[in-house]
Amino acid sequence: MSAEHPKSILISGESGHGKSFSLMNLRDQEGVLYINAEGGKPLPFKNKFKRITIDDPYEIFDLFDQVIGDTSGRFHTIIIDTVSFMMNRFESLHVIGAANTMAQWGAYGQFFPKLMYDYVAKAPQYVIMLGHLESILNEDTGRYDSKVPVKGALSKNGLEAYFTTVVNCKKMPLKDIRRDAKEGKLLHITERDENLGYKHVFQTRTTKQTVGDRIRSPFGLFSDEETFIDNAAQIVIDQLVGYYADA
Repeated sequence: MSAEHPKSILISGESGHGKSFSLMNLRDQEGVLYINAEGGKPLPFKNKFKRITIDDPYEIFDLFDQVIGDTSGRFHTIIIDTVSFMMNRFESLHVIGAANTMAQWGAYGQFFPKLMYDYVAKAPQYVIMLGHLESILNEDTGRYDSKVPVKGALSKNGLEAYFTTVVNCKKMPLKDIRRDAKEGKLLHITERDENLGYKHVFQTRTTKQTVGDRIRSPFGLFSDEETFIDNAAQIVIDQLVGYYADA
């Protein structure tokens, strides 16, 4: 089985660009399992998610086992916030200071693929992970590429390669949004946006300015005119529901 799960979504972005707020309008919030890997840092909005804070990343395996084994259908969505802190915590707990650091770096490199292959791929729920973006100089092109930083062998293809859909959160001037997208069903520019002169959006496709970013989605999920859409995870889920319903 491919590590790619048709219901797997990575929402990545720099700090303050709207990753957390993109979860605010998720429907049926009692059916959302929110796994906090950031030491219990609260979300910036009221919600009815089932919230669980983990310390050791290995705890996630047990949580997935419980959800996958629950036939009641209690949860429709699982969120991990953030994959960046989760991997940093793995390093802190299991690599640094280990008696055999080489073996633990090997465990680090296997942890995320195991999560995706053995747990996410088997889950019937939508699985959303949030990740912190970092701009890294590509010495071959002289261009700054944005990706979720990770260490070791995982860094070659990146965490993004394990997801069906990857969108980047951006805080964009309206003139730049209008250059590459059109208002419509998925993009609404409000009076408040007009007054501010910018909008928090999801970028769904690469542009000439962001050709090195690791944005991806199933072919045809978003049109050229939907390069920028509202910053809302529910929109991405709805698009995926419609996409696979027509398959």
